[in-house]
This record gives sequence, structure tokens and C-alpha cells, in this order.
Amino acid sequence: MIKRLEWVQQELDGLKEAGLYNNIRTLESPQGAWLIVDGKKVLNFCSNNYLGLADHPAIIQAAKEALDRYGAGPGAVRSIAGTMALHLELERRLAAFKGVEAAITFQSGFCANLATIPALVSKEDVIFSDELNHASIIDGSRLSGARIVRFAHANPADLEKVIHENAGTYRRALAITDGVFSMDGDVAPLDQIYEITNKYDVMLMVDDAHGEGVLGRGGRGIVDHFNLHGKVDVEIGTLSKAFGGVGGVVAGNARIIEWLRQRGRPFLFSSAVTPPDVAATIAALDLLEASTELVDRLWENARYFKAAMKDFGFDTGVSTTPITPIMLGEAPLAQQFSRELFTEGVFAMPLGFPTVPRGKARIRVMLSAAHSRDDLDQGLAAFRKVGQKLGVIH
Repeated sequence: MIKRLEWVQQELDGLKEAGLYNNIRTLESPQGAWLIVDGKKVLNFCSNNYLGLADHPAIIQAAKEALDRYGAGPGAVRSIAGTMALHLELERRLAAFKGVEAAITFQSGFCANLATIPALVSKEDVIFSDELNHASIIDGSRLSGARIVRFAHANPADLEKVIHENAGTYRRALAITDGVFSMDGDVAPLDQIYEITNKYDVMLMVDDAHGEGVLGRGGRGIVDHFNLHGKVDVEIGTLSKAFGGVGGVVAGNARIIEWLRQRGRPFLFSSAVTPPDVAATIAALDLLEASTELVDRLWENARYFKAAMKDFGFDTGVSTTPITPIMLGEAPLAQQFSRELFTEGVFAMPLGFPTVPRGKARIRVMLSAAHSRDDLDQGLAAFRKVGQKLGVIH
């Protein structure tokens, strides 16, 4: 081993000893209620494919047609020669769907945060950030150079407190929160947060990655859920979860969107989203605008599964969305629980530090509209069997 790289192996060994090493499994089938994982057919409780759109025939067909018409890749960044008619159509459609003035798309939701935050604030400014915000918000905030002040999770009163404490120390201020928190499944009190940011003239940004396709009318997201149209300055989203494809979106005030076209670094310095991915998202919007059936089924599945798990005696945390954490405590137990589930034909990966705080390891069940009642019953039976075997429930 090269001496200067010995530390890498030591760190990897440390992860394994602590039960924090992530064994990444391999899928050999499309996303759906069931998967082929490492050669085995298993029930899928892992994916963010909330509405089952990742392998929907209409979306696959749209991607194929775009491939034939526009080719495989854009060949350039958006600001030089990579903006195609499809990109502009998608942005118009997303703005209309979200009920905002304008929208701009990026390569991923992560990139959307990395583009937006440094474009809005810099080292003379301050960011008020929920303490459990997603890693992409944390990284975007660090890149901005702005001073970062955390407020207690989903706590509007603490947000107001830290705004007061920092009054007069900054040029501009930006408050950022996730909409639906991906590890716990709880929803930010965005209506109360808006009242505070509006009172103190602080810009407001929400990352709705896990709210789109889930919350609001027909899956229009958290801003629609709280009827805050025109009041939230910036709404970040991803097209890789409920929409079934890949990409990110920033929606909101038209001037901010225009500014991001001039200064959003992933927009300026990384190739555009591919035509098939763009067409797939447009097809997903067609489906969501035509019917609420998939969103309704997702919530019906969530209510059924969570009620049964609570009856069994599992701790499902504070979730109020289809994200269902099964709280287990220590990472080694979560990893063992996941392995036992896989043996029982259920694919549900463990989450431990640093994805979640130490001592709060869990199995995070991601439910989908694609799951039938029989699928849910099979999953519930497996959880009950493994839970009893490992002494988690009686």
C-alpha cells in the first residue's frame, strides 16, 4: 500500500468496526414495487420513487421519443449551446404547475442548492438554517461564504430569536429550511416561518425535494400545501423522486430566476440535463395534472403501513408523511435488521451516522403508490418477524 494513502484504509477499517460502513447493493431491474437486487427478487422499501413513475410506460415512451428527436446529450452548458426547446418547455410547465412566476432547471436537486445559495448571499451576509437541513443546503451555504446561524429544528420561535440576536450584523439575510425532512418525515411549519421572515424582511427559501408529488393539491408541494403562493422567494426541488427522472428545479420570483441564469454556477459551468430526462419530467407533469390518483394512493398506502407498524410496537418517530423511519438506535442493530429483512425478501437499507445523528440509526421505509395492499402486507409480516427475532418488539 502507498504510505501516503494508508490513512484511507484506516478510516475504512474504522467505519467497519463501528458498524458505519455502507455496503452498497446493486439493482438489476427498473425501479418499482419489486426489484432484482444482487440477483434476488425483493420488495422495494428503499427508493424515493413515490408515485411509481420511474418505470411508467408513458414516461419511458417520452424519453425514447426525445432521444430520437434531440439525441442523447445536450453537448454544452445551458448558457452557451445547451439550451434546447425542451428545457424551456419544461421550465414553463414547472412554473405553471407550482404556481410561480418562473422556474429554472439544473442537473440535480443538489446542484440546484449549490447554484442558488451562493448566488443570493456571500461573506457580508447571513444564513439562518434549520439544524436538520439537507447536506446540499449545508454545502451550498458553506460555498456562499455567508455566516451560517442555525436555528432549532422546525422551531419558528427560535428562528425569530436568532434573527433578533444577529440584527444589524449583516447586509442580506436568507432563511432556509427543508420542506419535508428526508430522515424523519416531518414537515416544516412553513406558514409560521414565512410570517417571521416577512416581518424581518429576510429572504425565504425552502427545499421541497420530498414534498413535490407528495404534499399540496395533486402533489404541487409544500408552498401549495400552506397556500403561500407568491410569498416564498425561492423553492428548490428535485425531479428524481416523485417525478421519476433526474434533475433539479428552482421556482419562484422571476427576478431571482433571471439572476440564476446569469450567476448560477452549475447552470453556467456544467452541461445541461439530457433531452430524454427532460422529456420524462414533462410526461410526469402530464400525469400529475391529469389526475390525483397516484398521490391519493401514496397517502392511502402510508396511512395503512404506518398504522400497522405502530400497532406492532415499532417506533416510527415524528413522521407525518409517507417517509416512515423505524427507529432502532444504534447503527449495528440497524444494519443487522436490514440484513435480516433482505433474507425475508424485503429491501430496506439502514441509515446511521453521519446521515443521521449518532444513536438515532434507523430503517427508513420509503412507500410508493406502486405498492399494492398485498405488497404492504408482505412487508409488514417481514418487519414483525425480524422485529421479534431481534427483540425490538414483543
